[in-house]
Amino acid sequence: MARIGFIGMGNMGTAILSGALKVFPKEDIVFCAKTLETRRNIYEKTGVEYTDSNAECANKCKYLILAVKPQFYEDVIKGIRYMLTPEHVIISLAPGKTIEELKMELGRDKRIVRAMPNTPAMIGEGMTGLSCRKEEFSDVELEMLKKLFRACGQAEFVDETLMNAVVCASGSSPAFAYMFIEALADSAVRCGMPRKQAYIFAAQAVKGAASMVLETGEHPGELKDRVCSPAGTTIEGVAALEEYGMRSAILKASEAVFQKCREM
Repeated sequence: MARIGFIGMGNMGTAILSGALKVFPKEDIVFCAKTLETRRNIYEKTGVEYTDSNAECANKCKYLILAVKPQFYEDVIKGIRYMLTPEHVIISLAPGKTIEELKMELGRDKRIVRAMPNTPAMIGEGMTGLSCRKEEFSDVELEMLKKLFRACGQAEFVDETLMNAVVCASGSSPAFAYMFIEALADSAVRCGMPRKQAYIFAAQAVKGAASMVLETGEHPGELKDRVCSPAGTTIEGVAALEEYGMRSAILKASEAVFQKCREM
């Protein structure tokens, strides 16, 4: 029996699968995807076994990752409900689907984990929020969950009440970061830099700044202050960002994400 099963091979499913293959042998993994073409393509690239049905996939693993969009959950759950046992660890990637709701759909005795990864998991730089009722899981199982998701970046357990905040902080925010990088590159192009080179400078600056926060553990405000020399160029830019509402725009964007999560 494979230890890890995937239902769904979209961007997130393939990203987590790629990460898992860095720390688990392919024999420990099985997957199912919607079309035979996708199943064959993934098999050719990875050598990971696939099944022809979601139910068969569920039957062949202990840790089952539901990497399908919320609108497809109902059909998927109908197809696997009677294959699941209390021994399974069921990992849902769907935003807005609570543990309680999933237990109602899959069975009260089922053990559910909510996971919210982000797209940088595709290159091993993801951030995943994990939530579960820890008393239902052994220490070995909890460590396995961290090992699985840290294979494609970082992973932290949070209280389920914070899962929508995870979507704001890391789930949706890469899109905001890409917009910032694009705008920063546009500003460099406006000043004469070739666009291809502008993207490299802008992206590396954002990557470096993020690494400084993570590796030094210092407050972002303190790191910002170090760049702002008195009467210098940076403080002028910071003043302009404040004038035009950068912080307010980010707060509004996160509020919109949070409200959408509550509606789903």
